[in-house]
Amino acid sequence: MTCQHLKEAVEAAPLSSYPDGCPQCVAAGFQNWVHLRLCLGCGMVACCDSSPRRHMSAHHAAEGHPVMRSFEPGESWRWCYEDEQLG
Repeated sequence: MTCQHLKEAVEAAPLSSYPDGCPQCVAAGFQNWVHLRLCLGCGMVACCDSSPRRHMSAHHAAEGHPVMRSFEPGESWRWCYEDEQLG
């Protein structure tokens, strides 16, 4: 059964384009981010949990936005941090 957060999440527009990768990693001089994720609460783009700095998980911890989706070309899956459920 799908959690309520995933059911209610709407597509968020990215705050800007990210041709160079994770904005936080790039700003700090790192290039070893793995995949990008989009916060459906605010449109922030950040790196995934396979990346060393896990910026999207840190964003969830700081802001409490429950749902993100893959920001990789051709992928549309979503993840709810609150219920630890894929959608």
